[in-house]
Amino acid sequence: MWAITQTALGGPEVLRLTETARPAPGPAEVLVRIHAAAVNPTDVWHRATGGLSGADGSPVPLGWDLSGTVEAVGIGVTLFQPGDEVFGMPRHPVPAGTYAEYATSPARHLAHKPAGLDHVQAAALPLAALTAWQALVDTAGVRPGERVLVHAAAGGVGHLAVQIAKARGAYVIGTASAAKHAFVRSLGADEVIDYRTTDFAEVVSGMDVVVDTIGGTYGPRSLRTLRPGGIVVSLASPDEAALAEEAAALGVRAVFMAVEADHAGMREIAALAERGELRPHIAQVLPLAEAGRAHELSQSGRTSGKIVLTTGAASTTSTGADTIRGARK
Repeated sequence: MWAITQTALGGPEVLRLTETARPAPGPAEVLVRIHAAAVNPTDVWHRATGGLSGADGSPVPLGWDLSGTVEAVGIGVTLFQPGDEVFGMPRHPVPAGTYAEYATSPARHLAHKPAGLDHVQAAALPLAALTAWQALVDTAGVRPGERVLVHAAAGGVGHLAVQIAKARGAYVIGTASAAKHAFVRSLGADEVIDYRTTDFAEVVSGMDVVVDTIGGTYGPRSLRTLRPGGIVVSLASPDEAALAEEAAALGVRAVFMAVEADHAGMREIAALAERGELRPHIAQVLPLAEAGRAHELSQSGRTSGKIVLTTGAASTTSTGADTIRGARK
């Protein structure tokens, strides 16, 4: 099969399109023929600073999101059978290798693909939508009528968080540049703040939940927008102790959350998509071989929504990544 790998840390140029052996599913796993795989900021970080799993320089698999068709099932799998269309976020944070034509996954890290979504749309959802769902629902327990502030509301996680919060009956405020305000409002946001001209901490108050996808000063500043007992869910500031201490002094809460593989969450996301309450915005679709270009776009910070890679004949061109031939299996 063809897969994107790397043998050194660095920029997008270290990505290689490599011909390698197709994996086989183990017990409780399935083998998925991947039709599409989304690119996430964590992929960019993994490539640049954490992309090597060992000192031997062996190729490292990249990517977590996938949408595709079950090719084979391992011993003990009862949820799926060959031919089923599935989507999900296998193994996170362990490298899953979804920048490839095939990947294995624990069966319960996947769900049936919503019939109303194509593979590109479905691949754009798992990691970002699970992050938003686990932040808003599992962690913050958002309820109808509550006020939710979503930072970077036009981004990969943010644009899905806006939709999930609205589906839960919340009043949603988003931060985004002025050029993206119409897009964020089209997602259902009730208000949008231009972070470049307005300090959100000066104009927002009484929030029940803040989803912080940015980090830095955004966490501490967001604390001051909360009502007593409100919560900031930080997805980018792992210094949880300092933020939590500051929050406690103000009578509010702050937690750092890392997304986890979640079959039940994937089924909830699929249900939202089936009802038309959750749709990913696709910023760019590129063939697998152009993973380097996809990473350049992702780290530019200028895209709205998600970037998706597709497999197939077009992916075996060498545009955007060097090609390394090996033993094809």
